[in-house]
Amino acid sequence: MKKVLGIGVFGMIAVFMAYYAFIYFVTYSEGTRSGELIKFSNKGVLVKTWEGEISQGISGAQIFTFSVLDKDEKVIEKLQEYQGQYVKLTYVERYATFFWLGDSKYFVTEVEKEQSPHIRN
Repeated sequence: MKKVLGIGVFGMIAVFMAYYAFIYFVTYSEGTRSGELIKFSNKGVLVKTWEGEISQGISGAQIFTFSVLDKDEKVIEKLQEYQGQYVKLTYVERYATFFWLGDSKYFVTEVEKEQSPHIRN
């Protein structure tokens, strides 16, 4: 009986580890998006995650919501610096997420400051 229970527990742990590895390492898509950085915050009650939004339209009708992993410290610093400015984000989209990684399945890996197409010199 103990052997069957041990095999069952080991099997459940192996399935969870395989699922976690799939969610964390396998990406659904990669791309870039540009817009005005309108929100970037560290939020959560039990687990704090970095969440942000960019506005991709003049009226703010198109909002792109994203997350940033804690290990991407340079990205976090740049996003805090570029608050309210036009930015270009490079991201990966995952199939799903876990609550300790972020609220969104879009994870930003790079950020660059750009010239807004709405402002002409």
